[in-house]
Amino acid sequence: MPELSTDPVHAAMGRAALVTGASRGIGHAVAVELDRRGWDVTAGVRTPDPVDLPDGVRVVRLDVEDPDPAVVPDRLQLLVNNAGVDTDNLPVEAVAADEWRRVFATNVFGLAEVTRLSLPALRSGAPSVICNVTSAGLAVPVPFFGVYRASKAAVSALSETLATELAPLGIRVVEVLPGPVDTDMLARSATVPEAAGVDGYRPLAEHMAALRPATDGRAVPAAAAAAAIVDAVEAARAAEPGAVPLRHTCDPVGRDVVRAWQDTPDEDHIRLFHEVFRPQP
Repeated sequence: MPELSTDPVHAAMGRAALVTGASRGIGHAVAVELDRRGWDVTAGVRTPDPVDLPDGVRVVRLDVEDPDPAVVPDRLQLLVNNAGVDTDNLPVEAVAADEWRRVFATNVFGLAEVTRLSLPALRSGAPSVICNVTSAGLAVPVPFFGVYRASKAAVSALSETLATELAPLGIRVVEVLPGPVDTDMLARSATVPEAAGVDGYRPLAEHMAALRPATDGRAVPAAAAAAAIVDAVEAARAAEPGAVPLRHTCDPVGRDVVRAWQDTPDEDHIRLFHEVFRPQP
């Protein structure tokens, strides 16, 4: 298990990757998979708690809300923006402004700042890739996930702009939209939404909890999702900039819902989920 490093990160001899939010979940699995494939991995973690990563992975303290530029390798071939936070599952009318700011501070503003600080190194390491992890939830208007979905939608829009801006510089951009992946975040959502305690929302909250088992059995291990993410990254790095698809999924549920989202007119898509999420009498 590697120890937390405080030294500046210098240019790697091989393929250098920086992964944010690597202490657990998808970020941890991506760091492990990259190391297995021979990448020189720097794993960013917010807290200095022991992290179970291979000895070849360099672990650094990286709070995306206040990132230290020294943790960015000076030649970088891959940035995986995975760090993110969620919030209680509440209706929009019950979410205070401070909670919106907390989620966006990490999921949007932190991601943008780490990206900004990494761009000189990504230019030096071109051809290189930025991989932004959003959510297949963008394709499904899930009640009580408004704050989280809005933050990921902002990242999705940012990914589109970055892909256009950076293609001439040899930097590819991919967005990965995971569906249900077996992580702590998924486990924490396996309860009746907190919205049940808000006047008028209990029937919908209980209906959402009843729907949950339909997807529980389809969650994929984090290692499998990570392998698909690294496949997408490596394919993007090898391709010509104009030939790189922007959006990718890493699990069967994510693939299905994103494909349906892309292939269905907006009004039909919304109508479908209004029916799915309507509480039963």
